[in-house]
Amino acid sequence: LAALGMSWLQPVIVGGGRVRVSSGTLRRSALARRRIAAAQVRGSVGSLREQLNAPPDSAATLGSAATVDCAATLVGRPAGRPDPAELARRRAAYRADLADGLDRFFERPRSTCPWCGGGELSTRLLGRDVAQGKPGEFRYDRCAGCGHVFQNPRLSLDGLEFYYRDFYDGLGATALEEVFGFSPEPYLDRARQAIPTPRNWLDVGGGHGHFCNVARTVWPGTRFDALDIGAGIEEAARRRWVDHAYRGFFPELAAEVKGRYDIISMFHYLEHTRDPRAELDAAAAVLEPGGHLLIEVPNPDSPAARLYGALWPGWLIPQHQHLMPAANVAAALQERGFAVQETRFGEVHQKGDPVMALYGLLQRLAPSPSAAWRTTAVPRRARAVRALTAAALVPAFAGGLVLDEVSRPYLTSGSRANAYRILARRL
Repeated sequence: LAALGMSWLQPVIVGGGRVRVSSGTLRRSALARRRIAAAQVRGSVGSLREQLNAPPDSAATLGSAATVDCAATLVGRPAGRPDPAELARRRAAYRADLADGLDRFFERPRSTCPWCGGGELSTRLLGRDVAQGKPGEFRYDRCAGCGHVFQNPRLSLDGLEFYYRDFYDGLGATALEEVFGFSPEPYLDRARQAIPTPRNWLDVGGGHGHFCNVARTVWPGTRFDALDIGAGIEEAARRRWVDHAYRGFFPELAAEVKGRYDIISMFHYLEHTRDPRAELDAAAAVLEPGGHLLIEVPNPDSPAARLYGALWPGWLIPQHQHLMPAANVAAALQERGFAVQETRFGEVHQKGDPVMALYGLLQRLAPSPSAAWRTTAVPRRARAVRALTAAALVPAFAGGLVLDEVSRPYLTSGSRANAYRILARRL
């Protein structure tokens, strides 16, 4: 109440007698300054009512509808929704996939470390997919010899297709576009490297091209190309956010791009790959002496990984298949003819761990019943439970924002950051 009163009087307090505020303006100020917020509340309530009243297979029950509608409400534009026929088709495809069971989505477990070959393994964590809420339990093992953490058993090619589907593209494209386009600052920080002006830059794992589009403001004379396996990379080329798009696997395209680039970047890419060492082999083959390789990945040794457990967004279960300590990556680069110029933690730390962990908790406690891959006996009741659970977690989300800021000085000191970045030069 005190904060509300101070907010109401803020125009008079700020003016300090230098700016005249009439009594009528003062009476109306509290409401006038909150019209946008009121409109957002009305939009959120309307969206929730629409989802609660919608039939299970309607477009209003899109799996990521709550996230998309929330983001669209906050930025003041309507959320994109798929065609109902397309949504129904995807639901049928998911039902057919799940009818065959989950076993085919996994390879056989391995008994040795894929990084160093050591045989002393222990279970690091068991987790579930909380980003999308798709079924399955995933085990991550840690090698006692080198500290490498890896998914064991790892996903098969069919499994990768199933768990990636509708995350970066398809039904999840709109929500991810909001996330990737939220702020240019991380992209600017990645682009500002102490290197000679590059003529040609290849961003491997370039996604929808957000980094390349922003990095042009740092290096306006540089050509930015990008490579990825998803359809988003073709959208990046259509938008002209990248000069050229390669769609495929980097090791398979290495011969085609050999010698063309001064610098190759891999931002949160290696952890997604089936064999990170093969990706480093490809980078060494593509870059000429004097070229640079820039890598950024989650830090499995961060206190955040222990604090949030399987809900830590750095795991991104099950998409992340390998999490490598910084020393492992640096040593592997040196073995391949690179000189490591800098290993940076600190400002590489990414905001949002507490909030994303709470979102994962929401997904675990009350998964979205409207997701195309879920079948719920009483969808309306399940949607009500999810809405009530989300409402109950609102204070925790607010606390998470505070915790994120309070813990930042600790996590950005030393090597505690939730991510690290390595800049290496090809010898």
